[in-house]
Amino acid sequence: MPTALVTGATSGIGEGCARAFVKAGWRVIGTGRRADRLDALRDELGADNFHGCNFDVRDEAARDASLAALPGEFAQIDCLVNNAGLALGMARAWESDLNDWKTMIDTNVTALVSMTHKLLPMLVERKGAIVNISSVAASYPYKGGNVYGGTKAFVRQFSLCLRSDLAGTGVRVTSIEPGMVETEFSIVRNAGDKEVADKFYEGANPMTGDDIAETVLWVANLPPHLNINTLELMPVSQSFAGFHIARD
Repeated sequence: MPTALVTGATSGIGEGCARAFVKAGWRVIGTGRRADRLDALRDELGADNFHGCNFDVRDEAARDASLAALPGEFAQIDCLVNNAGLALGMARAWESDLNDWKTMIDTNVTALVSMTHKLLPMLVERKGAIVNISSVAASYPYKGGNVYGGTKAFVRQFSLCLRSDLAGTGVRVTSIEPGMVETEFSIVRNAGDKEVADKFYEGANPMTGDDIAETVLWVANLPPHLNINTLELMPVSQSFAGFHIARD
């Protein structure tokens, strides 16, 4: 039975991945900061199928301790899903909080790179897969996207460069780049204001975390000689058409 490690498994895409992978016959290690949600997933999916690791992905010492304590049946990882990430604020660059910028970089870039580096020797040994969750913001800039878009562009390019370095090892690397997905993402981005988040999604028929999770699972289950380099998804209601024009 193959094993996947999914970061940010306590909500949204990561939570969807945990359910989808277990349903498809995988074991899942789910990481997250909310122990109660990890416990709930274990109770739902079964302790033989899901193991929760309660740590912030930015905390390398806690990460290493959790990975060192994995039960034997979960110790060999075949797929890393780097899902943990966030956006903070929609302010214009000069009005943004620098601490928000640093938190996005530390979470979306530094922690992702660190987790990948930690698991790469095992993934090379097992000819595994790495699926990084980027965003359409990696390719299409928008007002207020500043550092968030920059971090996701890094994830996309890092994925492609990893793919180059890993050529010949059998390790597959994919950058998944979703558009509008209705999760807790916008609540976090708007400092917990659910009303603002709900208004953003209202009437848009956005994608769901489960939609993206099924896509991640499809990539992970492909035959070992196939690699999806990048995969961009949007709800039909969303488009990259048109440019913002500031008028006097």
